Amino acid sequence: MKSVSNLFWVITLIVAGNTFAQSTSEKLKKEQSNLEKKISNTRSMLDKTKNNAKASLNELRLIDNQIRFREELVTNFDQQVRGAEVKVIRKDAEVNELTQRLSDLKEQYRQLLLYAYKHRNKFGKLMYLFSATSYNEAIKRGSYLERVADIQLKQFRIIRQHQSLISKEISSIQQEKEYKLKILNEKLTEKAVIEMDKRKQEEVYSKFKKEESKLLSQLKEDEKKKENLKQKINSAIQKEIADTEAKRKKAEAEKAKKSTTTTTTTTPSTTTKPETTTTTTKKEATLPETKESAALSKSFEGNKGKLPWPVDKGSITEGFGRNAHPTLENVFTNNAGVDISAPKGASVRAVFEGEVTSVLNIPGAGKVVIIKHGNYRTVYSNLQDTYVKIGTKVTTKQAIGTLLVTEGLSLAHFEIHQVVGTSSIALNPSLWITH
Repeated sequence: MKSVSNLFWVITLIVAGNTFAQSTSEKLKKEQSNLEKKISNTRSMLDKTKNNAKASLNELRLIDNQIRFREELVTNFDQQVRGAEVKVIRKDAEVNELTQRLSDLKEQYRQLLLYAYKHRNKFGKLMYLFSATSYNEAIKRGSYLERVADIQLKQFRIIRQHQSLISKEISSIQQEKEYKLKILNEKLTEKAVIEMDKRKQEEVYSKFKKEESKLLSQLKEDEKKKENLKQKINSAIQKEIADTEAKRKKAEAEKAKKSTTTTTTTTPSTTTKPETTTTTTKKEATLPETKESAALSKSFEGNKGKLPWPVDKGSITEGFGRNAHPTLENVFTNNAGVDISAPKGASVRAVFEGEVTSVLNIPGAGKVVIIKHGNYRTVYSNLQDTYVKIGTKVTTKQAIGTLLVTEGLSLAHFEIHQVVGTSSIALNPSLWITH
């Protein structure tokens, strides 16, 4: 029975160890797949820029992304190789332990069979039972004989189980070794491609270094466009707040007028109207939360980190907030959202259900669509065409327009705002969309 108990713990430890290792391995493989998808997207966009004689900052940022993704992939491969090596070492130890236990079990089983053979007698069992001094002792001896037979059978089954486990572990070791070799080869390939990307990066970088004055001028122009876009978006949201407040006041005035009319009709003409003092308090314009709006806000918040991208394929080439210029030292840009390089003329889609509140045409930013999600707004800029108008109800992933095309690529500018009182706060979209 002790051997059975030991086997149980051995199998439990092996299963637990394998489950944990499998979980880690699956996580790394999922990360590998995600990185390979990102690399494929950026490579596809870079291929489309090859025909352009003029290199762009977006191209340089795409190359930077490509190098970063490949380096992350190589790190992922390293982790998978180390994981495979640890797994092989652990499984070797498990096979050795199982083999030793199998040897011990076989020896025990051999001794059992040898003892049974030496003491074989067709009357042996009966004589052992009949030689008991009492009926109870005979019952106990019979039970003992049954347990001995049961132990022999269990020993045999344990031996077979050990043999099966050893065979599976050896097969698993071989698979891990083959997988490790495959990953090592892929790692070497990725390192070679990284070197090629770095050479391309240096070529583009050197071109820009020769045109620093031109870049500074272009940068100032771009910052002006960004500031203009920011003001237009804020104005559109403020106008929406003001319109909503005006409607609310009008509804309240009509309600008060009806109430006054009813009171005048029912009050006797002989009643003297008491003197009253009216105090007018200016109420701050806000967007009152209706039940529907509150539910939509809560639903939008609940999907933080899970919202789909505003384009089907793309790579973030400028993040939220302060960004270092890719070629100019000590020069930074400010971004109220994220810029996503996408395939030429890519379709733009709503990241969540809501209602279109503004469709603007802003010089330098193309057409702009603002969608309301309760007390949140998503902003989609740099559109060539739009498929929606003010008041359109949209669903998640519904196409709302297509992007402008510049130098073989399209650039989607995406923002998320939260409306608080009479102002809106720009949020980091990278924390809201899936990665």
